[in-house]
Amino acid sequence: MKKRFGKTDFIVLLVILAVISLAGIFVVLNRENGETVVIFLQGDVYQEIPLTENREIEIQKEGVTVNVLNIRDGKADMTDADCPDKLCVHQKPISKSGETIVCLPNKIVVEVKGGQEGDFDSMAR
Repeated sequence: MKKRFGKTDFIVLLVILAVISLAGIFVVLNRENGETVVIFLQGDVYQEIPLTENREIEIQKEGVTVNVLNIRDGKADMTDADCPDKLCVHQKPISKSGETIVCLPNKIVVEVKGGQEGDFDSMAR
């Protein structure tokens, strides 16, 4: 009867996991701080605010405030929402280019833009 998973297989698996983990850490640590926060409401740009500006933005849909976004010390944080799960409120503050906060029930996406982007295209050939 053959062994399905031996000592060598275990070592190879650990090496692969270590390489993948280091690559992920490298990508996260090399992100640049963003310059602006773009708020999208139902797919359309609702507002664009510099991260350097300390503000509280009430995001309104049909005249009713549905979410509150705070920008403080170069970070954007969703502090209040009228949706039932409030997952967007529990997300960490964002400040790096490409990071997002999403509120699916209210169809709101907050994205950090600007800063230095990566050297690679979005499409590989």
